[in-house]
Amino acid sequence: MILTILLGILLLGGLLAWLSERWGAYWPRWIALITLLISLGIGLGLWLIGPEHRFLSEYGVWFAKLSVPWISRFGIQFHVGADGLSLLLILLTSFLGITAVIASWTEITQRVGFFHFNLLWVLTGVVGVFVSLDLFLFFVFWEMMLVPMYLLISIWGHEHRAYAALKFFLFTQAGGLLMLISILAVGIAHYHQHEFITFDYFHLLQLTLPPSTQLWMFAGFFAAFAVKLPVVPLHTWLPDAHTEAPTGGSVILAGLLLKTGGYGLLRFAVPLFPDAAQTVAPMVMGLGVVGILYGAMMAFAQTDLKRLIAYSSIAHLGFVLLGIFAWNSQALQGTIMQMLAHGISTGALFLLAGALQERLHTRDMNEMGGLWDIVPKLAGITMFFVMASLGIPGLGNFIGEFLILLGTYRVNIPLAALATLGIVAAAIYSLTLMQRTFHGPNINGWQIPDLSRRSLVLLGAMIIIQTWWGLYPHPILQTARLTLDRLQVIVAKEQVETALPGRTAPMGSPSTTGLPRLSVDR
Repeated sequence: MILTILLGILLLGGLLAWLSERWGAYWPRWIALITLLISLGIGLGLWLIGPEHRFLSEYGVWFAKLSVPWISRFGIQFHVGADGLSLLLILLTSFLGITAVIASWTEITQRVGFFHFNLLWVLTGVVGVFVSLDLFLFFVFWEMMLVPMYLLISIWGHEHRAYAALKFFLFTQAGGLLMLISILAVGIAHYHQHEFITFDYFHLLQLTLPPSTQLWMFAGFFAAFAVKLPVVPLHTWLPDAHTEAPTGGSVILAGLLLKTGGYGLLRFAVPLFPDAAQTVAPMVMGLGVVGILYGAMMAFAQTDLKRLIAYSSIAHLGFVLLGIFAWNSQALQGTIMQMLAHGISTGALFLLAGALQERLHTRDMNEMGGLWDIVPKLAGITMFFVMASLGIPGLGNFIGEFLILLGTYRVNIPLAALATLGIVAAAIYSLTLMQRTFHGPNINGWQIPDLSRRSLVLLGAMIIIQTWWGLYPHPILQTARLTLDRLQVIVAKEQVETALPGRTAPMGSPSTTGLPRLSVDR
């Protein structure tokens, strides 16, 4: 029941935060913070339990699992579980939730209770996405993230918040509806093959579908996940949403909501439709490289600080897309590390950008300059996370990008070489950010306060995490491997069983097209 308790705590915490506003503005903040600390404690407790308390099945090692009937007539269950992949992302969710609450401590002064209600309910949807093992339940949580995030942007955002919130809503809703069509199609296909309808993930893994059918179903899932990741050219909502969102909203959006797209590809799109995934792998990996280079180019062209960080996210998540469809041990483990490290580094950068905007009342880097001597703590910490973001060795992002490039090299050398150029480009726009913001003359005579003690404690914890992952990533990689190895075996087994004459070759077999293909480590 621990996962149900976790979801219930987040839901109840959101309601209490909203209702407590009548007692004072500090109550919602403290209730939200305590709720997320409890959530983080539950996640750490699950991670630290011994192997004897874990659930071992043919589908992997599970730290917690629950399945009870929900809408039995249509085969829908409340089926949740946390394996290594889910658990790492739950921990990231709780930590970045705490970050968002602290970032909003002084920024949000209107309707404080309702703000924290929406924040906690967004996080409930995110955790639900990471633990759902029934596709209908997954869709419910997927949609649950949408409305609270829309309200966070549209009510507490900046100048053009209405436009940015509506654009975010339309893009995400369109992708979600296409995924719903595919979910229903998969359930109907299972009914025709096995004479009972279900949306259970493990039952659906046993489906045998012809390649053309797989492609259509895969397209619906990919559309939803590509919008959320986001994949170029479906990315245009992201810079607007990031620019207009409040600081806490930007932290959640960049650190967590984008990761649900990568998680969906890893958990559902590739394992359920392996033949389709292999067929489109060359094109999708190409889109990943386009995202890396395009995001870097657009980041360099920005003068708005938050917009620069937003485009850098497109570049970094291009590596995630590349690693997923390279589909070997190095690339997949690098993908998980990249998702986690990007959440910390970009979350910290948005927190720092929000601190600057709160003090300067501008995001325009042309209006900044000469701030290093004025706010040395803020400048120094920004420098650290800029270095983390561009992939300096010794920090978490380097581990992720290095493993992804290593795994991609085994599949497609030209794409790996092109993706490497993204790291060079990241150094250019990252150092440009530092030069424009903190160096040069203080032409406007800025005199602003440095970071508060509360912010220093939080950012110090993020520095420790980034350094730990960069110097000793083994605990993270080992936890993720419990899931990734099993996913590779499942996909390889499905393709071997369906490799009939005229069908796509199984993963790991020689490519029949000569194009880049998905590969698997057996």
